Parts: sequence; structure tokens; C-alpha cells
Amino acid sequence: QVQLVESGGGLVQPGGSLRLSCAASGSTFSINAMAWFRQAPGKQRQLVARITSGGTTNYADSVKGRFTISIDKAKNTVYLQMNSLLPDDTAVYYCNSGVVISIPPYRYLELWGQGTLVTVSS
Repeated sequence: QVQLVESGGGLVQPGGSLRLSCAASGSTFSINAMAWFRQAPGKQRQLVARITSGGTTNYADSVKGRFTISIDKAKNTVYLQMNSLLPDDTAVYYCNSGVVISIPPYRYLELWGQGTLVTVSS
């Protein structure tokens, strides 16, 4: 089994920065793509940023220019660098990944992290 473990959430003031991490570990695997979603109270979960194994990225309009998603392949870790944070960025952030198990029985898995809370407030 492969699991995603998130870290880096916390309290930050408006205009501040925070970096979220999502580490994949477990069985031998390869990552197809990873993404960050977020869900604020009373709101639906929304895509924040996505990155493929080849490095192609896309972002929600609300975070474009402020957030950066990246991968450290050696660590099997995806990061979300969040700058110029706004109160509307307050949410639980979830890591999502599609992975292929690289040993028999080969299979594709879609995984979710446990969520990490980001609170942007003075």
C-alpha cells in the first residue's frame, strides 16, 4: 500500500507564506500526477494546483501567481509554496495523487492525504 502524509499547515497572518509538503511512501510505485485541493467550512472541495510527473502544472485562478507546486522526485514529495496568503485561503488542504504500483500485482491507485489545516488570520 502507498500512503500520503501531509505536513506544513498552521496559522499565518495575511501576506505571509507557508509551505505544505506531501510525502508518498509504501510499496514500490511511480507517481503519475499529484495535486492539492482545499475545502473551507461550508464550501465544496476545489482544485488548487496540479503537477504531472513531467512537471506540467496548472493552478486555480484564485491562487495563480501566489502559489507554486513542485516535486522532489528523490524524496517522493510534492510541495505547495503559498505566498501572499489571504484570509480566503483558509481551508483544510488535501494532497491527492494517482500512483502506479510497480511490483506485481500492478495496479493504479488514487490516494488522498489526511488533510492539513491552513488558517490565515491576524
